[in-house]
Formats: sequence, structure tokens, C-alpha cells
Amino acid sequence: MIPNFGMGTFRLKGPTLTELITEAVQMGYQQIDTAQAYENEADVGKALAQTQSDDVFVTTKVWHENLKHQHVLDSLKTSSDKLQRDCIDLALIHWPSPNDEVPLEETLDALTEAKERGLIKHFGVSNFTIDLLERATQHVGSENIMTNQVEVHPFMQNRKVTESCQQKGVKVTAYLPLAKGEVMSNSTLQKIAHEHNATAAQVAIAWELHKGYVSIPSTTKVSHLRSNFAAQKLQLTDQDMADIEAIDQGERMIDPSFAPDWD
Repeated sequence: MIPNFGMGTFRLKGPTLTELITEAVQMGYQQIDTAQAYENEADVGKALAQTQSDDVFVTTKVWHENLKHQHVLDSLKTSSDKLQRDCIDLALIHWPSPNDEVPLEETLDALTEAKERGLIKHFGVSNFTIDLLERATQHVGSENIMTNQVEVHPFMQNRKVTESCQQKGVKVTAYLPLAKGEVMSNSTLQKIAHEHNATAAQVAIAWELHKGYVSIPSTTKVSHLRSNFAAQKLQLTDQDMADIEAIDQGERMIDPSFAPDWD
């Protein structure tokens, strides 16, 4: 089972990331989320090796240039070596193949083979629309798609996709939970934070966890790492949840040229 809270590593690399992960593991973080495209798997692996953290759940993602069958297998072997893990806990399709250049079914078959060969324990998807998720679950069964990692934060609650995931029994992993820092200046989140003697960032994370999502905030500061971790203990009221639901603006922040047709 994927831990409900973890550390994201997007845009982090080098000694700074290695030190942050070391601190995170010592604090009790149970999941580290990385990706081939982040170019930091080796830094993650170095930290995990230093901390001898065999029980930390490691998630990586296969880049969209590696979605052909053999490329999936080869790239996961490379990721495994960089992460210094014999078996990666979870591998995701980072983005669906642009214009379906590589059929989704081919990639899913490759991930199934990777699992059978012991390269990975589980697999899932990321940035999948309702239609793509339906296609994936039709091919391998919803029980074999551990999660769909999508952008979710108070300003982009992605309700249709998250509801589809939950109906299928596919866990939602919410990336960019702090909306690139925008949550800190929102008056609603600040008000709720004040009432709980917390921060707006903690409120945003607690909201995701209360929704049953996996939250993977990233940070460059140890103090924020500790604060994010403490958000797991924050108990929001039903009114808090309703107030946060009301600030949804459909504000998508990650939308590269190769993204799928979201609608």
C-alpha cells in the first residue's frame, strides 16, 4: 500500500536534495517521489543508501520518451541502479504518450512484465484523464493501477478526475499541493490556519489527506520539511473542508505542450 504522505522532489537535485531526504527519513517520511525526468534519481538513491532506509516507499516515473516496451524495461533498470534499489516500489507512466504515438496498452504490458520480472512492485499512471484511466483499467484491471498522480491543490481540485479514480478504486496522488506557494497568501486558508494555530501550507496538505489523497509536497528547507510532516496531525472541521472546497478556481499550473486534452 502506498503511504498517504511523502516528499516530492520536483526541481530538486544534488547535495541539497540528498541532505533533505536524509533529514526527511530521520523525521519519519515513508515515501520519496522522484522521476526519470527530474534527473535526481541518483541523488535520491545516495540519500536512501546513506540512511539504510529499506522501508521507505520509492516512487519513480517513466518519461514519455521511454514508453515503448523495451524502453520501459531498460529505463526502469537504469532507474533501479540510480536509486540503488533491487526493486522499485512504484513506477508510474509520467505522462501519456503524446498523440498516442506509443499505444498505452504496449506501455502497460511492459510495466506488467517489469512487475513479473521483479523490477518493480507496483505500477500506476500520472496526468491521466478520465478516458485514459478508463482505457488503462480496461486493459490491466483497476486493481493493478495503484494510483493516478495528478495536479490537485485548493485552487485546482480536479473533481471529475479524482471522483473517477475513487469510483475505480484507484488512489489519487496529489502533486503540487501548495500550488507553487500560492496557498500561503490565500485569505481563506490563512483564516483556517489561524484558527488551528497552523500555517496555510499545513491546511492545504491536511485538506488533501482528509480527502483521502496521497500528498507529496516538496521544499528546499528543512524547517518546511518538518512543518509539512506535522500537517498529518492537523484535524480540519467539516466547515473548514467546505470553505476550502469553495475556493476551487480550476487553476491548472502544470500544462506542457505534450499534455493530454484535459477535457
